[in-house]
Amino acid sequence: MLELPPLRSSATIRAQSLPHRGRGEQSGLKRMLRVFMETPLIKSDATLSLGARWWTYQRERFPLAAHAPLVLTFSASAVCFSSLLRSNEGAAADWPSLHAIGVAFACCLLMFMQLRIADEFKDYEEDLRFRPYRPVQRGLVSLRSLGVVFVMCGVMQALLTWSLAPRLLILLLIAWTYLALMSKEFFAPAWLKRRPIIYLFSHMCIMPLIDLLATGCDWVPSAKGEPGSIAALSVFLAASYFNGIVIEIGRKIRSPQDEETGVQTYSALWGPRMAIIAWLAAMLTCGVLAVIAAVWINAQWTVAGVAAFAWIWAAYMGRRMLANPAKGAGKSIELVSGLWTIGLYLALGLVPLLVRMVHG
Repeated sequence: MLELPPLRSSATIRAQSLPHRGRGEQSGLKRMLRVFMETPLIKSDATLSLGARWWTYQRERFPLAAHAPLVLTFSASAVCFSSLLRSNEGAAADWPSLHAIGVAFACCLLMFMQLRIADEFKDYEEDLRFRPYRPVQRGLVSLRSLGVVFVMCGVMQALLTWSLAPRLLILLLIAWTYLALMSKEFFAPAWLKRRPIIYLFSHMCIMPLIDLLATGCDWVPSAKGEPGSIAALSVFLAASYFNGIVIEIGRKIRSPQDEETGVQTYSALWGPRMAIIAWLAAMLTCGVLAVIAAVWINAQWTVAGVAAFAWIWAAYMGRRMLANPAKGAGKSIELVSGLWTIGLYLALGLVPLLVRMVHG
């Protein structure tokens, strides 16, 4: 556990420079100085309350301020896309219920939280060796308490999906099953670790499953209980898969100065140039699939415009990083990945639904 060293030096100097006083007065003064010197300016982990510990954990490992807007856009747009598919072409579409959007958002956010917790268990020994500064490794929270949170997330997901449509539990169970297989590295951890591309492709399959659950919050409770178009939904989920790859590669591209021993990044594995090329290729594939999916909802030109602009901007940022790989430059790639996701999902769901409602 990390502890701040006591700040004694300057106080000791001040104490030594004080004039001699009477015994009783000196004792009181010494007591005041001791309290001052032994009180840390910043609380260490050991002095934090339970609430402060969990707040620190989420800030470091699952920052809600960054994740919540992204997941809200992702889940709400998935629900809106499904609603558009179920409406007749060119007809006015109804706004999805707040219940459906709320369940989709909460379930997706909790699912990503479960993914983070699963990684804490899976990578515990490796993090203990190479990244002892992380919250679990320095004793801020325990794996046991994270396990309790994991189960609580599952209970909340089950109750939420049941409240919307009991059949939605089937899609939740499918996502849980794949999450369980991921946490066990598909029972072949060493084999997968030697094959990072297969590792990446296999783990990203969780993304369309989460997206399927989000869209299901619209079409499962509907009168027909099925998607408006299985083909369109399939292309939409394929775009979600490659979007997951964009985010995953984007968050693991770093400048040479930011690389850490024992941390497997794509910039270290392939080199910065090839990592940027792979990132842009995944983004291009995602954009093309998103445009194809948008054809079913008459939003292809909107999606194409957003995707083209975002891809050109991403290419510029990638080239700038390669030209000047300064410390912290990889954060810009991660930021572009997040903004790409928000822009693309807005163009695929929320924006065309609003346009159709206005014109309808």
